[in-house]
Amino acid sequence: MTTDMHGPLSAYAERLHATIGDRHHVASPLGAWLLLALSAAAADPDPAVDSDPTAGSGFTDGSDPAADALAEALGTDLGSAAEVARALLNAPHPLVGSATALWHRPGQDLDGTAGWRAALPATTEVGALPDQAGLDAWAREHTDGLIETFPLKVSPDVVFALASALATRISWAEPFEVADARTLGPGSAWARDLRRVLRSPGHGHQCAIVTTARAGDVIMHAAPAQTADGAGLVVLSVAAAPEVPPADVLAAAYHLSAGVVDGAEPAGRRSLFDLPLGDAPLWTVREEQVRTRARDGREERHSAVLPCWSARSDHDLTAESLGFPAATAALARALGQPAQGFEARQVAMARYDRYGFEAAAVTGMFGTVSLPPEGVARIAELRFGHPYAVVAIATDTRAGGAGRQADRADTRTDGVGRRADGAATWEDRADGPADSAGGSSWHGVPVFSAWVAEPEELSGA
Repeated sequence: MTTDMHGPLSAYAERLHATIGDRHHVASPLGAWLLLALSAAAADPDPAVDSDPTAGSGFTDGSDPAADALAEALGTDLGSAAEVARALLNAPHPLVGSATALWHRPGQDLDGTAGWRAALPATTEVGALPDQAGLDAWAREHTDGLIETFPLKVSPDVVFALASALATRISWAEPFEVADARTLGPGSAWARDLRRVLRSPGHGHQCAIVTTARAGDVIMHAAPAQTADGAGLVVLSVAAAPEVPPADVLAAAYHLSAGVVDGAEPAGRRSLFDLPLGDAPLWTVREEQVRTRARDGREERHSAVLPCWSARSDHDLTAESLGFPAATAALARALGQPAQGFEARQVAMARYDRYGFEAAAVTGMFGTVSLPPEGVARIAELRFGHPYAVVAIATDTRAGGAGRQADRADTRTDGVGRRADGAATWEDRADGPADSAGGSSWHGVPVFSAWVAEPEELSGA
């Protein structure tokens, strides 16, 4: 995704989550934003769009209040938003199923709409409005059965409908280990309610303590999915001090998500050697003698413990700040239909567990090396023991190429791009850090986000 689109999507996510509140939930700000972007093709006042779907500035002159409101909700000009929608939907991501549709009342004359309809993504379904059974079937088909019913009930009053569907089902590149729930810390209520939680594996996941503008010091954990031909998904969890408002934690998570997909060390990352030893609300730092090849004999290691969780949510999207009143007005005018009102909702679900899918494998490897000199290691365990934010971000390095950054030796590595304990550093992700200038339109796109307030017991072995 181009860098300038991360800001508009993050701003829209903040407004959407603000309407939901701090209850346990999951949502797809991208799914709602895409519907507004499709409406931008109808609202764009530049007539060049009628003959060239890629043309049109999308900037308004203030004479069209609906177009102005739609551009404000999108966070960018209408032409750019429509182009982003075309880029994402016309080149689907292998791990993120996507679909959109524009339906109209049967028998409606659409002869005058060919121009702006040509500006829609080629994959957008256009046709007669299905009945309720047809809408529910569309939802099931395009979410692999994860969503069983369409969020709205069709009635004779409906003259047109716009819909989007996004779905992903992935396996972690490296599954979690299992830990006693008491590792969440003595101050965590979840530690008393649960028996077992997840622990990040020795390699393949990224953890850090980071200072952020909105949420202060936070802990972050990023788990990558198994990739498909260079395309992947990274799920980022971010927790702050319990008194920090959820909106600020979610904002910090979206800010950090911009860099995590490329394997970059996050700005504001705190060295464990700058932190006191012992317990803090979000982490425990200890020190032990180790064998290390770190240049100054000081090495940093992180692990994270966090719970399983799942959520099913139903969201009302009628707030003016979310843009659907303006989108309705734009589509009603383009279709020549008198729309006196509108409805807008989203249903979403998510599940986070040890594997991502049920499978079993045992792998063993012996390696022997000569012992390095002695040094000291600081080891931090990051505790996701109270409500925290989650953002799932698509990665895609199929187009434009992606190369590994040059391995760098510093105080956290053994000089060959891996820590002395074998864990991946920010410069040595399982799929290699992406070239931010390359990749497809999907690279770096936040797809789903959640506020986790209801953990679940780890099931199975």
